[in-house]
Amino acid sequence: MNKTPMTATGAQKLREELKRLKTEIRPRIIQALAEARAHGDLSENAEYHAAREQQGFTEGRIAQIEGKLAVAEIIDVRVVEANGKVVFGATVEIANIETGEEVIYQIVGEDEADIDAGLVSIRSPIARALINKQEGETVIVEAPGGRIEYEILAIRYE
Repeated sequence: MNKTPMTATGAQKLREELKRLKTEIRPRIIQALAEARAHGDLSENAEYHAAREQQGFTEGRIAQIEGKLAVAEIIDVRVVEANGKVVFGATVEIANIETGEEVIYQIVGEDEADIDAGLVSIRSPIARALINKQEGETVIVEAPGGRIEYEILAIRYE
Protein backbone atom coordinates (compact mmCIF):
# COMPACT_ATOMS: atom_id res chain seq x y z
CA MET A 1 0.00 0.00 0.00
CA ASN A 2 1.38 3.39 -0.97
CA LYS A 3 1.86 5.87 1.84
CA THR A 4 0.46 9.38 1.41
CA PRO A 5 2.51 12.29 2.77
CA MET A 6 0.79 14.37 5.44
CA THR A 7 2.07 17.08 7.73
CA ALA A 8 2.00 16.51 11.48
CA THR A 9 -0.47 19.42 11.75
CA GLY A 10 -2.76 17.89 9.13
CA ALA A 11 -2.71 14.51 10.89
CA GLN A 12 -3.52 16.18 14.21
CA LYS A 13 -6.52 17.98 12.70
CA LEU A 14 -7.83 14.70 11.30
CA ARG A 15 -7.38 12.97 14.68
CA GLU A 16 -9.29 15.79 16.39
CA GLU A 17 -12.13 15.57 13.86
CA LEU A 18 -12.24 11.78 14.28
CA LYS A 19 -12.40 12.10 18.06
CA ARG A 20 -15.22 14.67 17.80
CA LEU A 21 -17.18 12.47 15.40
CA LYS A 22 -16.83 9.41 17.64
CA THR A 23 -17.32 11.05 21.05
CA GLU A 24 -19.81 13.85 20.29
CA ILE A 25 -21.59 13.43 16.97
CA ARG A 26 -22.09 9.65 16.95
CA PRO A 27 -23.64 9.54 20.48
CA ARG A 28 -25.90 12.48 19.58
CA ILE A 29 -27.17 10.60 16.50
CA ILE A 30 -27.73 7.42 18.52
CA GLN A 31 -29.79 9.43 21.00
CA ALA A 32 -31.81 11.02 18.18
CA LEU A 33 -32.50 7.59 16.70
CA ALA A 34 -33.65 6.28 20.08
CA GLU A 35 -36.00 9.23 20.53
CA ALA A 36 -37.38 8.86 17.01
CA ARG A 37 -38.03 5.12 17.57
CA ALA A 38 -39.94 5.98 20.71
CA HIS A 39 -42.39 7.99 18.61
CA GLY A 40 -43.67 4.83 16.95
CA ASP A 41 -44.17 4.18 13.20
CA LEU A 42 -40.74 4.60 11.61
CA SER A 43 -41.97 4.55 8.00
CA GLU A 44 -43.42 8.06 8.29
CA ASN A 45 -41.08 9.42 10.94
CA ALA A 46 -39.06 12.30 9.44
CA GLU A 47 -36.83 12.64 12.51
CA TYR A 48 -35.86 8.97 12.26
CA HIS A 49 -35.01 9.21 8.55
CA ALA A 50 -33.02 12.42 9.06
CA ALA A 51 -31.04 10.83 11.90
CA ARG A 52 -30.37 7.71 9.79
CA GLU A 53 -29.13 9.90 6.94
CA GLN A 54 -26.87 11.85 9.30
CA GLN A 55 -25.63 8.57 10.74
CA GLY A 56 -24.67 7.38 7.25
CA PHE A 57 -22.73 10.57 6.52
CA THR A 58 -20.99 10.46 9.90
CA GLU A 59 -19.99 6.79 9.64
CA GLY A 60 -18.75 7.43 6.10
CA ARG A 61 -16.60 10.34 7.28
CA ILE A 62 -15.22 8.27 10.18
CA ALA A 63 -14.23 5.51 7.74
CA GLN A 64 -12.71 8.06 5.37
CA ILE A 65 -10.58 9.67 8.11
CA GLU A 66 -9.46 6.30 9.48
CA GLY A 67 -8.47 5.27 5.95
CA LYS A 68 -6.47 8.46 5.39
CA LEU A 69 -4.65 8.11 8.70
CA ALA A 70 -3.91 4.43 7.99
CA VAL A 71 -2.00 5.28 4.80
CA ALA A 72 -0.50 8.56 6.00
CA GLU A 73 3.23 9.04 6.16
CA ILE A 74 3.37 11.79 8.74
CA ILE A 75 6.25 14.16 8.12
CA ASP A 76 7.30 16.73 10.71
CA VAL A 77 9.19 19.36 8.73
CA ARG A 78 10.82 20.69 11.91
CA VAL A 79 12.97 17.54 12.15
CA VAL A 80 13.69 16.97 8.44
CA GLU A 81 17.22 17.70 7.24
CA ALA A 82 16.30 20.10 4.44
CA ASN A 83 19.66 21.87 4.03
CA GLY A 84 17.96 25.13 3.11
CA LYS A 85 15.86 23.57 0.34
CA VAL A 86 12.12 23.55 -0.19
CA VAL A 87 10.78 20.21 1.03
CA PHE A 88 7.39 18.75 1.89
CA GLY A 89 5.91 20.72 4.78
CA ALA A 90 8.06 23.80 4.25
CA THR A 91 6.53 27.27 4.26
CA VAL A 92 7.76 29.27 1.28
CA GLU A 93 7.50 33.00 0.67
CA ILE A 94 7.63 33.79 -3.03
CA ALA A 95 7.26 36.86 -5.24
CA ASN A 96 5.82 36.99 -8.73
CA ILE A 97 8.68 38.42 -10.83
CA GLU A 98 6.33 40.26 -13.20
CA THR A 99 3.87 41.79 -10.71
CA GLY A 100 5.92 41.85 -7.51
CA GLU A 101 3.00 40.23 -5.66
CA GLU A 102 4.22 38.22 -2.68
CA VAL A 103 2.49 35.10 -1.34
CA ILE A 104 3.25 32.53 1.32
CA TYR A 105 2.45 28.85 0.82
CA GLN A 106 3.00 25.74 2.87
CA ILE A 107 3.48 22.56 0.86
CA VAL A 108 1.16 19.90 2.26
CA GLY A 109 -0.51 16.59 1.37
CA GLU A 110 -3.39 16.46 -1.08
CA ASP A 111 -6.01 16.04 1.66
CA GLU A 112 -4.75 19.11 3.53
CA ALA A 113 -4.62 21.52 0.59
CA ASP A 114 -6.60 24.75 0.99
CA ILE A 115 -5.39 27.53 -1.28
CA ASP A 116 -7.35 30.17 0.67
CA ALA A 117 -5.38 29.20 3.79
CA GLY A 118 -2.06 29.18 1.89
CA LEU A 119 -1.82 25.37 1.86
CA VAL A 120 -0.85 23.92 -1.53
CA SER A 121 -0.79 20.27 -2.48
CA ILE A 122 2.56 18.60 -3.06
CA ARG A 123 1.13 17.58 -6.45
CA SER A 124 0.25 21.14 -7.52
CA PRO A 125 2.28 22.80 -10.29
CA ILE A 126 3.64 25.45 -7.90
CA ALA A 127 4.79 22.89 -5.30
CA ARG A 128 6.42 20.71 -7.95
CA ALA A 129 8.32 23.76 -9.24
CA LEU A 130 9.46 24.77 -5.73
CA ILE A 131 10.62 21.38 -4.39
CA ASN A 132 14.41 21.16 -3.92
CA LYS A 133 14.94 24.83 -4.73
CA GLN A 134 16.65 27.31 -2.37
CA GLU A 135 16.13 30.87 -1.22
CA GLY A 136 17.02 33.37 -3.96
CA GLU A 137 16.33 30.94 -6.81
CA THR A 138 13.82 31.65 -9.56
CA VAL A 139 11.25 29.05 -10.59
CA ILE A 140 8.89 28.87 -13.53
CA VAL A 141 5.43 27.49 -12.81
CA GLU A 142 3.39 26.01 -15.62
CA ALA A 143 0.00 27.17 -14.33
CA PRO A 144 -3.35 26.69 -16.08
CA GLY A 145 -3.27 30.42 -16.89
CA GLY A 146 0.22 30.23 -18.42
CA ARG A 147 3.82 30.43 -17.25
CA ILE A 148 4.53 32.40 -14.10
CA GLU A 149 8.01 33.18 -12.80
CA TYR A 150 8.59 33.42 -9.05
CA GLU A 151 11.56 34.25 -6.86
CA ILE A 152 11.92 32.37 -3.57
CA LEU A 153 12.24 35.01 -0.85
CA ALA A 154 12.26 32.82 2.27
CA ILE A 155 11.88 29.19 3.37
CA ARG A 156 10.72 28.26 6.87
CA TYR A 157 10.39 24.87 8.54
CA GLU A 158 7.67 25.32 11.15
